[in-house]
Amino acid sequence: MMLQQFRVLAAYHRQMNRQFYAACAGLDDVELKQDRGAFFKSIFGTLNHMLLTDRLWLGGFTGQPVEFGSLDDELYADFGELRTEREHTDAAIEAWVVTLTTAALGKPFSPGPPFPLWLTVTHFFNHQTHHRGQLSALLSQCGVDYGTTDLPWVEGVAGAY
Repeated sequence: MMLQQFRVLAAYHRQMNRQFYAACAGLDDVELKQDRGAFFKSIFGTLNHMLLTDRLWLGGFTGQPVEFGSLDDELYADFGELRTEREHTDAAIEAWVVTLTTAALGKPFSPGPPFPLWLTVTHFFNHQTHHRGQLSALLSQCGVDYGTTDLPWVEGVAGAY
């Protein structure tokens, strides 16, 4: 059941990113990068952080670590490039999730804190939900509709289970 849940979450994750990026595409660079008092200041900063942390976790899961300076590193200054890279990373996440096995999920994620992989993967998806909540508030302040976020009704998720 847990494998199925992670496949659903990967599909949901990808579709939510598509919806939020589509919503953001209507904003100009000034609006995207305006400091709005969020953890990572702006809509753009939050999108950058979400991509960076997805790559950090995915690198840890796949044994291909990613180097970074800080959690607010700007990976790409251009929205179009950030959006393209988001799509590539989401595809990599979905490809990785289908390789998971029940046995692997029960093993420790790393030699550090002995968290099982299933708990770490749950955190990975939950972290993005946290920041999508921030994005939804920022976009609402801009009067931007980002669509439904309720998992069972999100386009493309039903086929993942």
